[in-house]
Amino acid sequence: MELFGSYLMTFIETGGLFSPILFISFHLLRPLFFLPVVFICISGGVLFGAVAGTLYSLVGITLSSILFYFIIKWMPKTFEKLIQVKKKLIGKHSKFTTSQIALLRLVPFIHFHMLSICLIEISASFKDYTKSSLLSNIPLAFVYTSIGGWISNLTPLYILGTLVALLPLIYVLRRKEIIIKWQDFFQVST
Repeated sequence: MELFGSYLMTFIETGGLFSPILFISFHLLRPLFFLPVVFICISGGVLFGAVAGTLYSLVGITLSSILFYFIIKWMPKTFEKLIQVKKKLIGKHSKFTTSQIALLRLVPFIHFHMLSICLIEISASFKDYTKSSLLSNIPLAFVYTSIGGWISNLTPLYILGTLVALLPLIYVLRRKEIIIKWQDFFQVST
């Protein structure tokens, strides 16, 4: 993924006037490469800055949501299976509001399109889904693109200092397990 990320950044930086279009198209191709939305948004902040990156990310994420809507409506059996998975994970009678979905989109490990399924469920029409999708994508694009813009403004000395400060925290928060082999625990006397 690191190699793909550096390739993506080089490709967009050399794109010139077409770089925003290339960046938005990477949002559309993101599910094919199994890249998280957060990675693309942070890359937008690094490449274009906070304001332009947020705008491009918002357009790309919303177009990705619209494309997902048409694909999932084209495959009704898959849609029903995903609804069943959602019911198992979340519950049969729970339905989220658009603002709740906007907050859940900020959590990086919750699947982006599973939340789109929740939006499809609460939307009455395509227009309603598009509006809800746009509104729920704004916080995601703003927060993570701003983080990318903030990272790009740091000097290498500050980044190195932050990483060195995180090393003790990584050690303290490690998993504290001791593995003892069966033979060592139950020593058989001969």
